[in-house]
Parts: sequence; C-alpha cells; structure tokens
Amino acid sequence: MQESMNEKISMETYLAREEQAEYKSEYERGRVRAMRGGSVNHGIIGNNVNGELRTAIGDKNLDYVAINSEVRVFIEAADAYVYPDGMVICGEVETAAQDEHSVVNPILVVEVLSKSTGSRDRGDKFHMYCSLPAFREYVLIDQYKPVVDVLYREEPTCWKMVTTIGLDKSVYLQTLDVSIPMADIYRKVSGLQAPL
Repeated sequence: MQESMNEKISMETYLAREEQAEYKSEYERGRVRAMRGGSVNHGIIGNNVNGELRTAIGDKNLDYVAINSEVRVFIEAADAYVYPDGMVICGEVETAAQDEHSVVNPILVVEVLSKSTGSRDRGDKFHMYCSLPAFREYVLIDQYKPVVDVLYREEPTCWKMVTTIGLDKSVYLQTLDVSIPMADIYRKVSGLQAPL
C-alpha cells in the first residue's frame, strides 16, 4: 500500500531518511512515495513466492539468489528507488555506486498486486524495470483471486505475457526453468475470489 507523492527531495536526502525511517518509501525523480503495511494476504503471498524461488534455485543448484521485499532496487534511467515484493539475481549481486543497500541487477522481479498499486505495477513501474539491462522476467500476482501474469523479455523491446488462472495450474518461470504450483503461491491465503 502506498501514499501519494507529496514532497520533492534530493536522492541524497531520500537515502539518508531511508536509513532512519520506520517505514519504507520509494523514490522517483525527487518524489517520495511512502509504503504502508500491506494486507495479511499480501504478506503471505510474498513469503510463499519467495520461498518457492529459493527452493527452485537450491534444487537446481543455480548461481542465483532470491531476495525479499526488504531490499530496494535502484533504477538509474528513471532516477528511482523501488521495493519489489521479491526478486532474483543471477551471479554476483551488484549494488548502486552511491548506495550499497540497493541492487541494480535483478533478472526477475515479483510484485503482489493491490488495489492501490496494481496500475502502477503494471505500467510505470514495469517500464522503469525494463531499463535495467539484466531484467528479463516480471511476475504479477493478484492477491484477491488466483491469477498470475508473467511477462518475459523475448527480445530487447519485445515482451511476451502468459496468464495463469486457477489454483489447479502452475506458473512457469522461464528464467529459472521451473514451474511453481499456484496452490503453493496461494497457500494459506484466505478469501480468494473466483478468477472470472
């Protein structure tokens, strides 16, 4: 959940505030967007999917690392710092030159959609992530119904989207060459609505 951007500050001021802040916030071209606590289902889904990513990486003995929502991504082209709900990095973790607490090379990014962030995650935030050279796969998880969209970069400017609907299906992640059951992503999530 996010509050609207209401003040303009320098990147240095943002980073200094973020070090002391009780709550996370995102930064884009001088504007700060406060992040508030998400729903219980949002937290459960985030934990479930990050656990599945870690398991897949371990089972395949890949030189990847799964990182949760506590680590921010610096997107230089957008002059932005954002907190995805999860991400995967291939090889060495690279950090921003001006901030060792922000990574710059996620290959896969996960966002759990909420009513307040869904449009931004599908639009502006996705376009910002696209400017990251390593970025190849984007996973958008609906927290209200069992629907997951996976966007995969086929060519530098061409993305393919596959939508998976229903708890009896599995989501295929091309970057990791793994299928994750939707039932595992939505394990212990309450009040799911019918997908259609």
